[in-house]
Amino acid sequence: MLELVYYIPIGTFIVSMIFSAVLFKHYLAKPGALYILWWLIGVLTYGAGTLTESLNTLVGWSENNFRWWYITGALLGGAPLAQGTVYLILKKQVAHILSALLIITVIVASVFVLQSPINFEMVNPERMSGKIFEWQWVRAFSPFINIYALAFLVGGAIYSAVKYYKSTGSGARFYGNLLIALGGILPGIGGSFTRFGYVEVLYVTEFTGLALIIWAYNIMRKDSQQSVHSTQKVV
Repeated sequence: MLELVYYIPIGTFIVSMIFSAVLFKHYLAKPGALYILWWLIGVLTYGAGTLTESLNTLVGWSENNFRWWYITGALLGGAPLAQGTVYLILKKQVAHILSALLIITVIVASVFVLQSPINFEMVNPERMSGKIFEWQWVRAFSPFINIYALAFLVGGAIYSAVKYYKSTGSGARFYGNLLIALGGILPGIGGSFTRFGYVEVLYVTEFTGLALIIWAYNIMRKDSQQSVHSTQKVV
């Protein structure tokens, strides 16, 4: 009988799909906002990663599902969300260049992930891990991508929190960015545990991290709407 922790990704997937619908509606209202588009892509790939984890729980281990788990989780876990922050804090031209580099890196890494032979003797049906790749050097891509994601998703949120604190004090956007920073770092911590075979930690941190990011989004979205209403009243 599987432990309850292996069912957490199912809940994470459902929540991510609901949040994706919210972001899609937001993007339709602001089609020129590329940061929202990247957030939407990020939540969709986040959900795709947890879907592969859910399938592993409900259907069982399969080679194809494992490979897509690695691509959507280890390679795309937080990078698209971080790219949304890139468009918020950097010039658009620089953000475009970084987007191109990120896309190329992920594509190249994904090709190798799909091509690497699998050591089936090391497969654990309940714990998906990159340890089973015959080409262990393939796993070297994920730390670079995850560092990039950490730098902009977490670092960018902390930078924004400090910026807002200096200008307005500890308001909604200050706390919202702190929640994003915490929500962004948790899956990274969980992901590091998978390298040692503790994938259960990742399942918990993925759900918690997404919940914190949604909380932050709602806080700052509500603050933005209130600011618009206040401005309209003054006018």
